[in-house]
Amino acid sequence: MGAVERRTRPHPIRELLIVAALFLAYKVGRLITVGDLSTAYASATHVWSFERALRLPDEAALQQSVLSYHGLVRAANMYYTSLHFPATGALLLYTYLFRPDLYRWGRTLLAALTGVGFAIQALLPMAPPRLLSTTGVLDTGQIVGPRAYGDPATDTLSNQYAAMPSLHVGWATVVAIVLIAAGRTRWRWLWLLHPLLTLSVVVITGNHYWLDAVAALGLLGSILLLARRPQVSPGAAPAVVAPATYAAAPPTGVTRRRLVLTPDGWVDGRPANSARRFARWQGSGDAVAGALVNDRGAEPDPLRMHDTGVRRVDARRGDMDQEVVAAGEPEH
Repeated sequence: MGAVERRTRPHPIRELLIVAALFLAYKVGRLITVGDLSTAYASATHVWSFERALRLPDEAALQQSVLSYHGLVRAANMYYTSLHFPATGALLLYTYLFRPDLYRWGRTLLAALTGVGFAIQALLPMAPPRLLSTTGVLDTGQIVGPRAYGDPATDTLSNQYAAMPSLHVGWATVVAIVLIAAGRTRWRWLWLLHPLLTLSVVVITGNHYWLDAVAALGLLGSILLLARRPQVSPGAAPAVVAPATYAAAPPTGVTRRRLVLTPDGWVDGRPANSARRFARWQGSGDAVAGALVNDRGAEPDPLRMHDTGVRRVDARRGDMDQEVVAAGEPEH
């Protein structure tokens, strides 16, 4: 873990409290946003009719195409009921431990998406397609199991009339976006399968309409435009050691100094009292190069990098030491 990443990691106790509050707000928020049931069913009817006008795929037809495969339907039910919170929690834990530069960003996206989503659900309660008889969509949890919700008439632990927007799809998309940002290979794009599978699952199980997912993605897109992007910590830079170059032999009594190549340019190093100096080449990518100059602090001329000097790389130890020998000085 680099120093930059360690400095960006927030305090663990505070973050545990924030994340716990986020998950608690999700559970409690769904209960306090229960709206008028007549409004919820009217909104669902309007959304269903609008989808048909847009000629979107029929959710009932998609469900019927897989309903005979009980194992697949059961897997979809388990995916819906069991993966939502663990996947999001795993993302927060992973980024906190290994990519704190992305942790704050992911946490902000989740918090903003959840908060605005609750506001929409409070203003626009909506029955899911499995509770709207005119859709022909069935409750696969009741048919095959496991069930995510109880009977709407007696279920006081959840709000089943909060279909719009789909926070299942929204959270899954946040997980994919952050993990794609954390990856470095082309395989990272496979994380997009998570929100795609989640979209298929919420429709097959009868818990959401297509437009619920569209609303969640549109909301997340707006948040992404407003949220501050993370300052990603730089990875290990390639180790580049500049060839040695020397100034003219300094006059007697003049203290020699070494220039060290840093990301900000050449800076004075520690004094050098002999012609032979060593520069340690760090395997982490922090490359330094030693060069002898006179007391006037003249910087090496890039055009004279090929001038006098013999380089030898000694790899007898785990680290690599570059020994710079002045021209004409015998080696021992």
